[in-house]
Amino acid sequence: MKSRIALQAFFMITMVHLGFAQTTDSFFEKTNMFLNTYVKDGKVAYAAIKSNAADLNELVAMAESISVSKSDANTYQAFWINVYNLAVIKGIVDNYPLKSPLDKAGFFDKIKYNIGGENITLNDIENKLLRANFPEEARFHFVLVCAGLGCPPIINKAYLPDTLDAQLQKQTELSLNNPNFIRLKGKKVGVSQIFEWYKGDFTQGGKSLVDFINRYRKEKIEDKAKVTYYPYDWTLNETK
Repeated sequence: MKSRIALQAFFMITMVHLGFAQTTDSFFEKTNMFLNTYVKDGKVAYAAIKSNAADLNELVAMAESISVSKSDANTYQAFWINVYNLAVIKGIVDNYPLKSPLDKAGFFDKIKYNIGGENITLNDIENKLLRANFPEEARFHFVLVCAGLGCPPIINKAYLPDTLDAQLQKQTELSLNNPNFIRLKGKKVGVSQIFEWYKGDFTQGGKSLVDFINRYRKEKIEDKAKVTYYPYDWTLNETK
């Protein structure tokens, strides 16, 4: 009798796990298809999505019922990175046309999304679910895309658990080797205000901003280079 109960419990746990895996796999697959369709060269076809929002709404509805655990760090991070980028797109589409996400009051800190059983804002996803739970992972800042041209560009594929580290590395390297993002002029270096707003993320362990940037650059910046912050471009990252 005990062995039968144990066997039943095993099958129930297995089925739950398989169901979860299928749900998350489906979410990642559909997210990949959606981004591949509507994102090109780091910009989003908001008008096209607005005219037929069924795919986006399906993804958001799917994400509502998905619960991910921090114990599976790659799945957790990949899920919430994708959710952040999709929620940004939904926020723009719901209020389109806009020239900037800042045209909608409370875009990042007031508008809430029912995701994974939580009623949360974009700032909650970034700061409470990702940065707070994984404080040493500064590369989040190069994959969370806020709909402004000042952000690192959005990619046309989903972030996946199995490839997450490589994707984080690639996007960080692309940003920090982009002369429009890291602007060198003599002994001065102009960097995005991202580095000012989240300076503590980049200077952990007593490192400087230049130390962090040089970890990912091919052409190293001088240690004593003067760092300045250029104004953030909130113009909508929209395809024309």
